[in-house]
Amino acid sequence: MEIKIRRAVKEDCPRLLELIFELAVYEKAPDEVTVSLNEFQEAGFGNNPVWKAFIAEENGMIHGFGLYYIRYSTWKGCRMYLEDLLVTDQMRGKGIGKMIFDRLIQEAVEKEFKGITWQVLDWNEPAINFYKKYQSDFDAGWLNVALSKEQINNFNNSI
Repeated sequence: MEIKIRRAVKEDCPRLLELIFELAVYEKAPDEVTVSLNEFQEAGFGNNPVWKAFIAEENGMIHGFGLYYIRYSTWKGCRMYLEDLLVTDQMRGKGIGKMIFDRLIQEAVEKEFKGITWQVLDWNEPAINFYKKYQSDFDAGWLNVALSKEQINNFNNSI
């Protein structure tokens, strides 16, 4: 097995979306993925790209990825926000996640980010154990809060 870690390119987007759906199924939320291929490609490779990714590839097949964007903290400055880290089910346990995560850390160092933040589901023990190997801090003091597009539109229509 010879896995290569490289930056994602636009042509990778269809496969990345397949993996995003795989992640959504794993996270028990398959109906939550609503982004279109066009929107995904534009967000990563259009005039104003907002995300970047590294992929793990073997013989032209993508087996995993780490997708991030820049988050700005008024307390810390620019930080990497790791949106998704996934290795396909059949390729887990082969060190690919570590290769991707190590490359993300290298990127954070190169870009002089003030840190890396991400979320992990509280029931995802394999991921939690993986992140503990990096001596990551787990912050139970914060709640996730969000508004959907529908909620935003409903509020906007009421004012």
